[in-house]
This record gives sequence, C-alpha cells and structure tokens, in this order.
Amino acid sequence: MIKGLFQKLLNKSGKTYTIDPQIPDSLIFYTLSRRGFMLVRGLFKTGKKVFVGNNTKIYNSGNFVFGKGVTIERHCIIDGYASRKIVLGNNAKIGAFSTLTSTSHFSKYGKGLQMGNNSAIGDFTHFGAAGGIEIGNDVIMGSYISFHSENHNFSDPTQLIREQGVSSKGIKIGNNIWVGAKVTFLDGCVVGDNSVVAAGAVVNGVYPENSIIGGVPAKVIKSIQ
Repeated sequence: MIKGLFQKLLNKSGKTYTIDPQIPDSLIFYTLSRRGFMLVRGLFKTGKKVFVGNNTKIYNSGNFVFGKGVTIERHCIIDGYASRKIVLGNNAKIGAFSTLTSTSHFSKYGKGLQMGNNSAIGDFTHFGAAGGIEIGNDVIMGSYISFHSENHNFSDPTQLIREQGVSSKGIKIGNNIWVGAKVTFLDGCVVGDNSVVAAGAVVNGVYPENSIIGGVPAKVIKSIQ
C-alpha cells in the first residue's frame, strides 16, 4: 500500500520511473517522513513549498524563484544576495554540504544562479556565482563539483593582484547533460546540449552540442551520434 502511494506521488511530481519491487516499505516510510520534515522546515525558512534539509541556511530568501518540488539538502549555505533572481526550477535539487556564493565581494554585486527543471547536483558542490551561472533542464551532476564564474585581473605588475579587481563572463551549461564527479567549471565556459563531461575535467572553453568532453584542460573526446 505504501509503495503504491509513493509511486503515485512520484508520478504526480513528474518522475517517470517505476519503484524496484525489492525496495522495502521501511525505506519508503523513512523517505516520506524525512521529506515531510524537510517540507515543514522549508515552509518555515522560505514561506514556500521547498524541501530543506537540517542545518541549511538560506539568506535573502525573498530573492528566490522556487519551482515545484525543489530540494536543498542538509548543511547547505545558500546566499541569495544577487542582482538577479535566484531561480531553481521544478524538481531541482542541490546536494548536502553545498555552498552558493552569489556575491563574493562588496566591490561587485553578484549575478547568482539559475537552474532549470529536473536538474540535480550532488553533495559538496561549490557555486561561485558572482559572475552568473546558468544550468539548463535535465542536468545531472556528481559530487564535489565547483563553479568559478570570475577571474582575477593580473595584467598590471605594479599593483597587487588582489587589488586589480575581477572580470566575469559567466558560466552556461545546456540541457540534458551528465557531469561526473569532481569537475571544475571556469569562467566563460559553455557546454552545449546533450553532452557528457568526464569526472575530474577542468572545463574552460566553449564546447558544441552532443559532445563527450574530458581532461585538464577539457577537450572534445568524441561526438555523440
């Protein structure tokens, strides 16, 4: 009975998979009860129907646009101080122990994060979003991902690097992309739709659609036909 209820809830939320018959009812009951507590916590912290984990902090929650079924797991620090709305689409998920930094310095108000529908990012993600991060729909990412959407200027040898300010182009990740664990995205990079990024890659260029990319720095390994 509980498995059937859970399946209906999944289908209602847009999930299309079927629950494995081997999954015990106790695991489903634990998941449902945990999600219930997360929803209550999200209502308290944001005033919206958002699933928020234990010890997660959300700053400037009024600057967020939450889709349906958004999950922000436990022990996250989410900075909503940005010049644009922070957008988390339907069923978007941010893994545990992740950090979103929208404004890194008082000399420049940051742009923040926009994340599409059905996109999920694993635990220990670092969003350095001062220069802007755009993630499309149906993007799945492993753990220990980092985004760095700014560069320090260093062209003037008469000044300290830390006093020369920063430049930013932003980071854009397309739709339907799989990103392996421990990938680093650098400012200015663009990943086209329907692509795969290999674990451990350092992504610093512009990559076309239907590409498998990997390496340090990342390059196109082959195309997806």
